[in-house]
Amino acid sequence: MRERAMADQQIIDRIVTWFIPEDAVRGRTEWGMARTFVFTHLFGPLIAQPMSLYLILVSPRVDAPLLVMVLGICSFWTLPFLLRATGSMKLVAFMSFQGLAATSLFGAFNYGGFSSPFLPWFVVSLLLGLFYLSKSVAAVLGLFALDIAVFLGLIAWAGLPDRIPIEDLRVIGWLSITSATIYMTWMALYYSRIIGLRSELEMEIERQRDTSIELEKARAVAEETGQARARFFAKMSHELRTPLNAIIGYSDILLEDCEGDAPEHQQRARDVSRINAAGRHLLSLVADVLDANRIENDMMSVETTEFRLGQLCDEVVATALPMVEKNGNTFSFVCQSRDHMLRTDARKLRQILLNLLSNAGKFTEGGSVKLEMFIEFHAHDEDLHAIVTDTGIGIQPEAMSRLFTDFEQADVSTFNRYGGTGIGLALSRKLAILLGGDIKVSSRPGQGSRFAVSAPARIHLDGDDRVAAVDADAQVAA
Repeated sequence: MRERAMADQQIIDRIVTWFIPEDAVRGRTEWGMARTFVFTHLFGPLIAQPMSLYLILVSPRVDAPLLVMVLGICSFWTLPFLLRATGSMKLVAFMSFQGLAATSLFGAFNYGGFSSPFLPWFVVSLLLGLFYLSKSVAAVLGLFALDIAVFLGLIAWAGLPDRIPIEDLRVIGWLSITSATIYMTWMALYYSRIIGLRSELEMEIERQRDTSIELEKARAVAEETGQARARFFAKMSHELRTPLNAIIGYSDILLEDCEGDAPEHQQRARDVSRINAAGRHLLSLVADVLDANRIENDMMSVETTEFRLGQLCDEVVATALPMVEKNGNTFSFVCQSRDHMLRTDARKLRQILLNLLSNAGKFTEGGSVKLEMFIEFHAHDEDLHAIVTDTGIGIQPEAMSRLFTDFEQADVSTFNRYGGTGIGLALSRKLAILLGGDIKVSSRPGQGSRFAVSAPARIHLDGDDRVAAVDADAQVAA
């Protein structure tokens, strides 16, 4: 039964919707009002048909007033079709209001006068006009008063005809009151629904307003935090790099002075070498943090130069070799097309590769690390590919999603055992994106990892060999 009722409701909805053109309504309220208009004007005349039948039964003859009443009641069926044809809700609402007023007053004049069972429908016509023409209340009340004046003038001029005895109209009076009650109940239910929707809408608007205020406060706090962060990084650049450069510089001088010392003084050279290495490592960490901040704030640019692929490979291998071999690893490299000329930012490429090789050496013990570099040629351009593979601890599948996130590492145990800031991989990928490429990774826990860097081999710029940084963070998120 429930399924049958739902199917019937869907059929009724399709019928009602067919009469409403899309351009006839604007918004949910007007759509609901149009649906109510169509429904009441399709099924409302059915409610009034018992009144027509009763009039035919009790009338001594079928005369012109009786035919006018029957046709007047049936005429309301034409209004949904007129709405579909014209698309004007205002026009059909006006015709419904005045048509119902005229029909009910005509019925009151011919059947019962001031005691006519049709007079309740005259009141319904006023409510109908106020409901559908709520933006023209003065016009509705004026027309309603004019209808009353015409009715009273007609009675004063022609008098009330006595077609059916008033006793015979009692049954139709009950029919009229019942049908008018049903009709107005439907309108009242819909009106209460509209009021409820408006209340919900007002509450939603109020919630959105409060949310907007909170978001504006949060935005102001975020801007203030961003400005404070920018000031912090600017200070850190000076306050940390200056003493670190001094430490590295003086340790370099001390290392030169230690050359040729007696064997008993070699321990001093090793201590100074540790100071120098620690200073350079700390400086590289500071540089990574500052570079990540510059990319995030669109302050980093690409500086292109022309250089040979072999030159880049030799520089990277020479710098990375001590880091890779520190844990007893073997380091191998393959560089194809060594004489091929590249035009891109050599410093950023070198930084990417050194970060990847440093990670590979740190997370591999007694294994192997390999660097492979080659050029992939296309019809109109060429790409540089650099692949770093290792036989280290690998990466767990659940950690892959946060691998390139700032200040994140695979898990807590990684930091406890190997240290690090968790910014190297994130910065490397941002730099790769800045150069027009990307970094892909594949790994198996306990078997090692493979990082593949790809970037255009030649960046073509107009004018100066500089290009403003793209929003690398947005591309990483995508």
